[in-house]
Amino acid sequence: MKIAGIVAEYNPFHNGHLYHLERTKELCSADYVICVMSGNFIQRGEPAIVNKWARTKMALLSGVDLVLELPVVYAMASAEFFAWGAVKILDSIGIVDDICFGSECGEVAQLDSIAEILAFEPDLYKGLLKEKMGMGMSFPSAREEALKQYCIRTMNASDTASIEEIIGSPNNILGIEYIKALKKLNSKIKPVTLKRICNSYNSEQLTGVISSATSIRKYIYEIMDRKNGCTDVENHESLPATSFNILAGEFQNQRGPVFSDSFGDLILSIIRRMTPEELKEIPYVSEGLENRIKDAANNSGSFDELLDKITTKRYTSTRIKRCLFSILAGIKKSDFDLFNAHGGPQYIRVLGFNENGKQILSLAKDTSQLPIIVKAANFKNSGNPLVRRMLEIESASTDMYVLGYRNPEFKKAGQEFTQNVVRV
Repeated sequence: MKIAGIVAEYNPFHNGHLYHLERTKELCSADYVICVMSGNFIQRGEPAIVNKWARTKMALLSGVDLVLELPVVYAMASAEFFAWGAVKILDSIGIVDDICFGSECGEVAQLDSIAEILAFEPDLYKGLLKEKMGMGMSFPSAREEALKQYCIRTMNASDTASIEEIIGSPNNILGIEYIKALKKLNSKIKPVTLKRICNSYNSEQLTGVISSATSIRKYIYEIMDRKNGCTDVENHESLPATSFNILAGEFQNQRGPVFSDSFGDLILSIIRRMTPEELKEIPYVSEGLENRIKDAANNSGSFDELLDKITTKRYTSTRIKRCLFSILAGIKKSDFDLFNAHGGPQYIRVLGFNENGKQILSLAKDTSQLPIIVKAANFKNSGNPLVRRMLEIESASTDMYVLGYRNPEFKKAGQEFTQNVVRV
């Protein structure tokens, strides 16, 4: 039996995801597929358009066998830690043979050479990175420039040009981070990549049957705005019927769509009650950013205005959104540092499975290096303080997420421990 792993957000599950899933089974000759999926908040520092259980059902009905949750601390992190958390989960379960991901270049060898540099950080590279950071660059920009300079000094010109193109593409960057994590873990999991088709990850334009999740969310947002908040949604050819039906059901029950601006007043109120010293304890807040956030919150009246006042060339909007939603979820640097010091995710959380997934879980009982959580309530008072704290953060983030619903009936706290695992 061969098992492939994938990492996704399914925000929402669309035809591009279906293509990836089907090609993963082909390329890896996989009998079963496990997906590590972001929960209620995603890597860009935003809430998911519908909750994690609805998106789990989309995945299972489309052919994924087992859906595992990427804890919010990692789901809402930079590419490095997002990838580390996901790969750690796939490696720890002990039965995954391959990880398959999309990339712009479509070749593992090209990504592997860069991952090698980042995984083991030669002295020349570390010196260049420090130099670029000292010039006031953001970490992603500094790393990109340091890599370019390192390659110029150690490789021929054609290789350098190729690497510059590779590290300028978001899915390539994630792919590099997946491979880097595998190297650091000395994992037996083999990386496999397939070339992205039709559009870019960040494209805001619908492009027919294969459209980006970004463009689909924008399309839904514009429909809602045009209809003055009406919860009806029009189908689009980029969504499988199962995904559309689940989305429509969530919207009709007023459990979505959930967007960042749903939390504007709540985030503003929390920041206004916080001191700059407290803001310094939030992940990704450094170098005086706490003062900028505090001042902006005192002088903004909406989420978009708040974001606009804080964002600069150095402080990207994605970084700021991660800060803002970490504030909402109650995530602190000390939590993040503690989990990283102890290897990353502290458990394997099951969101849903089908009959094949049930078999996988049966096998994993004997191979997993981490506790497997099917019923979160059973671990609420875990004797392991790291497991307990990670679940506390997850619960707090869900308690905040549901406040983005329109229907008061579904806004109650504690759903992290009462919602059943999804079975298909």
